Amino acid sequence: MEEGKTVELGGENLHYIKTVLRLKRGNSLILFGGTGFEYEAVIRDITTGSATIEITKKKEVQVDGSIKITLAQALPKGSKMDFIIQKATELGVDRVIPFNSSRSIPKLTGSKIPLKISRWQKIAIEASRKCGREDIPEITDIATFDEILQHPKEDTLKIIFWEEESGTGIKEILRDKKYKEMTDFFVVVGPEGGFSREEIETASRAGFLPASLGRLVLKVETAALAILSILQYERGALGNENIKIENLKIK
Repeated sequence: MEEGKTVELGGENLHYIKTVLRLKRGNSLILFGGTGFEYEAVIRDITTGSATIEITKKKEVQVDGSIKITLAQALPKGSKMDFIIQKATELGVDRVIPFNSSRSIPKLTGSKIPLKISRWQKIAIEASRKCGREDIPEITDIATFDEILQHPKEDTLKIIFWEEESGTGIKEILRDKKYKEMTDFFVVVGPEGGFSREEIETASRAGFLPASLGRLVLKVETAALAILSILQYERGALGNENIKIENLKIK
């Protein structure tokens, strides 16, 4: 979109403008498309079916690229994945790969899969908008356990979290001199029942480092958010000394 252009917004965007923000003709707003740009705009017309928006200014926004995080999350029960994707987006994850493990309870099949993925993509978009994030994380198709082990590139720090791991914690891995320069992280979190020993051994052969979060057993959704928070504090935005508190957006 360029300055002076008009766009028509309908559907969920129209609902958000009219019902949530309660904006009217002549009101200003900021649009984003998840591509690293934001657009100052004015509502030129608004009806029951659409809103006509004129772009008045296009601005490139610096996206924090200090680290890249992929979260491979085994499918949990109920609506927990919705929550994980929402909060993972807020914590700056770049990609979420849902997958089935041997102890995953939900088994999505057939027409349910694209519907779920579409829902998760919408959750990521909404979470990006609310937290002031200019890009949108990728939500991939549902994978198998073996498939996720083939995803990471060679220069990626690959960590799989296992409650039975007693020798190595995430702090030890992140502060190991061997991994100090790495900025690409691929973390794997299991379902409620955790991973089997066979899965951990398979992942280890594929170059993944088994790690623990400590002696406490965390819920699957808590574990995912704790891992992302630790990564962002140790290597990413939350540990950036240049960030000022007034620049943080809390909604």
